[in-house]
Amino acid sequence: MAGTLYLCATPIGNLEDMTFRVIRTLKEVDLIAAEDTRNSIKLLNHFEIHTPMTSYHEYNKIEKGRKLVEKLLDGQNIALITDAGTPGISDPGEELVKMCYEAGVSVTSLPGAAACITALTLSGLSTRRFAFEAFLPADKKERQEVLAELENETRTMIIYEAPHRLLRTLKELLERLGDRKVTICRELTKRHETAFATTLSDAVSYYEAKEPRGECVMVLEGKSRQELKEAAIAKWEEMSIEEHMEYYLTQGIDRKDAMKKVAKDRGVSKRDVYQALL
Repeated sequence: MAGTLYLCATPIGNLEDMTFRVIRTLKEVDLIAAEDTRNSIKLLNHFEIHTPMTSYHEYNKIEKGRKLVEKLLDGQNIALITDAGTPGISDPGEELVKMCYEAGVSVTSLPGAAACITALTLSGLSTRRFAFEAFLPADKKERQEVLAELENETRTMIIYEAPHRLLRTLKELLERLGDRKVTICRELTKRHETAFATTLSDAVSYYEAKEPRGECVMVLEGKSRQELKEAAIAKWEEMSIEEHMEYYLTQGIDRKDAMKKVAKDRGVSKRDVYQALL
């Protein structure tokens, strides 16, 4: 029988966040695949875990992933750990999970620390609906495309950022999204943990005067549905009602349905649209 891949969450700072289940599993599996073995050996030594370890990271994820799947198919049980947090979230673990499913290998996840969820619950912003963006793309064109998508995002947004890029990213977000509430979390679960609840404009001013330190998780307020509605109405009001009707008619929509759409877009009655067209 094939073995099982165990996705084992590790602490994001505080070692006491390691679960009993993860410790037991790391001791029982045949092999541990770690993002950085030099970093993970410290964790394993702390919990007296002596299981053999191999590297699995962004630069070897395809070649090493195939080898790990072969071992799993041979019946070995393997645990996957990242430097900190839950494997598969903003790291190459997702690629190994896909390979396992394609090969018919069982995968299970052992829950634990995740910086994105920890920051979200600390933020003081809405937690019911949220969008996780991880790190914004480095490629300029792709980055602008993502920022354009976020402009009208109504869910709370979670974004990771390195300290040396934080100010630049805050300025980009302020320019593209307008001033929003934001909570900037640092040193999560550690002694000097901070959750800085502020606005994008005030955060820019703050970090222009004070150099950011430590990996950051930004939790951003989403745009309200009322803002979206008002922005949509403003967009349509730039057109005349005749131009608005023509917009729908050229798409093959019949006149009656086009009038309904125009009325809805502009927040007026169908009668108002009819009278204006007369």
